[in-house]
Amino acid sequence: MSKRGENIYKRKDGRWEGRYVKSRDSSGRPRLGYVYGKTYRETKEKLWKEKMQPSSCSSSRNLFSRYCDEWLLLRRNCVKPSTYIKYHGMINRQIKPTLGKVSLQHMSTVLAEEFSHSLLTEKGLSPKTVKDILVVLRAVLQHAKRQTGEHFQMEVVYPKESKKEMRVMSLEEQKRLTAFLLRDPSPDQFGIMLALLTGMRIGEVCALRWRDICLDTGEIRVRATMQRLQKLEPVDGKRTEIVVGEAKSYASCRTIPLTGTALQLCGKMRMGDPNAFVLTARADRFMEPRALQYRLKKYTKACGISDIHFHTLRHTFATRCVEVDFEVKSLSEILGHASAKVTLDRYVHSSIELKRKNMKKLAAAGL
Repeated sequence: MSKRGENIYKRKDGRWEGRYVKSRDSSGRPRLGYVYGKTYRETKEKLWKEKMQPSSCSSSRNLFSRYCDEWLLLRRNCVKPSTYIKYHGMINRQIKPTLGKVSLQHMSTVLAEEFSHSLLTEKGLSPKTVKDILVVLRAVLQHAKRQTGEHFQMEVVYPKESKKEMRVMSLEEQKRLTAFLLRDPSPDQFGIMLALLTGMRIGEVCALRWRDICLDTGEIRVRATMQRLQKLEPVDGKRTEIVVGEAKSYASCRTIPLTGTALQLCGKMRMGDPNAFVLTARADRFMEPRALQYRLKKYTKACGISDIHFHTLRHTFATRCVEVDFEVKSLSEILGHASAKVTLDRYVHSSIELKRKNMKKLAAAGL
């Protein structure tokens, strides 16, 4: 028989045969099961379905779902609540429904690839989301290896991510939006303007209180972020809740110096209550991220500017900084990145104006 793929062979009679471990005897030796198909693809699909079934010799202690639950339990007090909820969703919505009933001995590279492919094609998830799920899958597999002492070979191959060009406002668009926001600024318009002048994330702006803005030193202290998180145990039919917690990471806790324009604007909008949220001017009421995103969409539409997301303001701020030769390390710290590499790879975009400026340098050199 000629072999193709993992335990799939072409027989002399023209059919394809797939083999899998159906059970094991008392000494641990495998007993094979067989599937047949007219084509390699048909056989591979049948083999996939068989591997998805719990083996007859597998107890609940041997199923992959057990190691998923153990790993999740160990993560509970080691990560932020938002991260734990993210892991919980990936495992219970994606990994366990598909791979939970597979015995640990049946986990294989091909199984991981089929799982990845189904997430991309059948569920329509983005390569970035699928990669995040596979990272968790790999972590659970490492945990299972440590627990069992088994050294089964299983490679997790991540899907290729296409680099998406981020939207950055042109200088003319930014001036148009700025003029609209400063005409008669409401608290939420002031918050949007502040994000455009500092590069703050939407959750950080929503969690910002007036006590975090020091007019004497001309600084903003970023210490918290606001998120809408899923409730693991819904109460009264509510599946999500607003949580104000620590900033995204250690590097996200930062102090941002204000420009003269930003400082003057803060002085004009300053509230007497230091505990008041910047976006609502009240201590007992906040504006959540999706509401602020809706307001931004409304304002940009009024300005005739399209395709703008709140994160566009952050990318635009970083681009303007690069255009005035801002030192990259300082920019990285202002944006709250762990390293300057993240800033250069993800947030620094060269505008057409900057490209023309640099090309003129070549012309000046006679090139």
